[in-house]
Amino acid sequence: MKVLILSCSTGGGHNACAKYIKEQLTLNNISCNLINYLDVVNKKTADMIEKMYLTSTKKNGNLFKNVYKLGEIYNKSKIKSPVYMLNKLLKDKMYNYIKKNKYDLIICTHLFPSMVLTEIKKEHLVRFINIATDYECIPFWNETNPDYFVIPSILLKDKFIAKGFKEESLLFLGMPISTNFINNTTKVNLKMDKDIILIVSGSMGFGPLKEIIIKLLEEIKDVYFLVICGTNKKLKAELKQINNPNLIVKGYVNNMSSYMKASKIIISKPGGLTTTEVAVLNKPLIHMMPIPGVETYNAKFFSDNKMSLYASNKEEIIENLQKLLTNEKLCQQLINNQQKVINKNSAVDLVNFIKEKYNF
Repeated sequence: MKVLILSCSTGGGHNACAKYIKEQLTLNNISCNLINYLDVVNKKTADMIEKMYLTSTKKNGNLFKNVYKLGEIYNKSKIKSPVYMLNKLLKDKMYNYIKKNKYDLIICTHLFPSMVLTEIKKEHLVRFINIATDYECIPFWNETNPDYFVIPSILLKDKFIAKGFKEESLLFLGMPISTNFINNTTKVNLKMDKDIILIVSGSMGFGPLKEIIIKLLEEIKDVYFLVICGTNKKLKAELKQINNPNLIVKGYVNNMSSYMKASKIIISKPGGLTTTEVAVLNKPLIHMMPIPGVETYNAKFFSDNKMSLYASNKEEIIENLQKLLTNEKLCQQLINNQQKVINKNSAVDLVNFIKEKYNF
C-alpha cells in the first residue's frame, strides 16, 4: 500500500504541511512519496506558476489581493473556474503517473492537484484526501470532490458546508503538524540572558520588515529580536547592516521549532501553517502584515478566538508586544485558547484515520 502526497510551491505552508504528513506516515511505516504536483505534469509550468505567485505578493500583496477577490466573485457564479479547466487538461498525465506507480491513496495539501484528481475521479477509481492549510474555505475548493476534507477546526464547519461540502466528508482533525516538530529537543545557540522575541516573516520574507525592526529596536531595548527572513536574501542583507546588539538575523532555517521554543513571544505573518506551528507549541502570538486575501482570514480567526493579538501597523505591533511583555495573564489566556481550539495531535489523528479507513 502506497500513499502519494501532492503539494505545490506557491508559498511554503503547503510544502511544510505535506512534509509533516510524510514524516508521520513514515513513523508509522507507511510507504509514501511527496512530490510537487506541477513537477509531474510540467516542470516549466511549475517554475512559471511559482514565479507568478512570488510576484503577486510584492508591493504589499496588492496583486494577490485583487486575484483573491476575483476568485471569490467567480466562485459565486457557479461556473467552472479557468483554474479548474486548466488543471483538467492535465488529468491524463496525472492519472498515468498514479497508475504507473501504483498509489492507493493521494493526499493533497494544495487546490491544484485536488482539481485534477476530481476530474480523474469522474472516470477512474481514485481515492484522495484534501488538507486545508488556511483557516478559511478558499475560492474554488468547492470545485473539488475528495473522499474526505481535513479542516483546521470544527469552528469552520459551517463555512465549508456553505460551500457545498457534506458534513460527513469533513474531518475536524486540525492542520497536520508532525510529532517530530512538536517533540524536537534540539537546542539553538542563542544568548538567553534576555527574553527572545521571534519575528517570522514567512518562507519568502514578505512585508516591510526593516522599518518595523528599526522601530522595535528603538522602543523596546531589554529583549533580543530574532528575525527569520526565510529565503529573502535581500531582507537578510539589509537587516544585517543594522548595528544593534539586540538584533539577531537568520535566513532560511530547517529547525524552526527550536527557535520557536526558545522564544518568549512570536510575531508572525499569518500564514496558516506557521500560525498553527506557533499554536501547537503554545506561544503568545502577534499577527502582522497578512498577504491580503486568505491570510487576513487566518489572522481574523485567531484574533476572534483570542488565540493571538492582531497588529495592522508598526504602532500596534509595539503596543501589543508591550502588553504581552508586561501582562503574563494575557499571555496565558492566548495559550489557553490555543490549547482549546488547536489540535496538537492532528498528524497522529490523520494517520490513524488513514490506517483505519483505508486498511493501511
